[in-house]
Amino acid sequence: MLVFFTDGSCSPNPGPGGFAVVVKEDDGFKPVVLGKDKNSTNIRMEGQALIAAMKLANNQECQIHTDSEFWIKVITNWSIGWEAKGWKKNRGEIKNLDLVKEAYRLYKDSPCTVKLVWVKAHVGHDGNEFADEWANRARMGETLNKN
Repeated sequence: MLVFFTDGSCSPNPGPGGFAVVVKEDDGFKPVVLGKDKNSTNIRMEGQALIAAMKLANNQECQIHTDSEFWIKVITNWSIGWEAKGWKKNRGEIKNLDLVKEAYRLYKDSPCTVKLVWVKAHVGHDGNEFADEWANRARMGETLNKN
């Protein structure tokens, strides 16, 4: 099974943002997807990272570890009701609806299990710390070498 760690970064928030997807391998962690946006929010970057991980899984069974409890709730709980109501909430608009719809579609339409796992941020978890480092590096403009 594929095991990913994702994170997003914005500084300031809102402002320049970056996200990272890292894969767990036998000998550690490896960054596999980086992205950036000149003007974003931390929430958007966290969502972009989850979307990128699900796309990278390419319908294979996977675990995606994230420190965004918000996005886990959006994807596994809140989107079900929002979709049933025509993508509306009882009060106010659904923020980042473009990402919400894409993340939910990828999650629910996957023929294999996508397990979203919450990890507490900044407590020394190797996968989360590595994803955080690479999200910040992506925000600063670093890319993956494609040699």
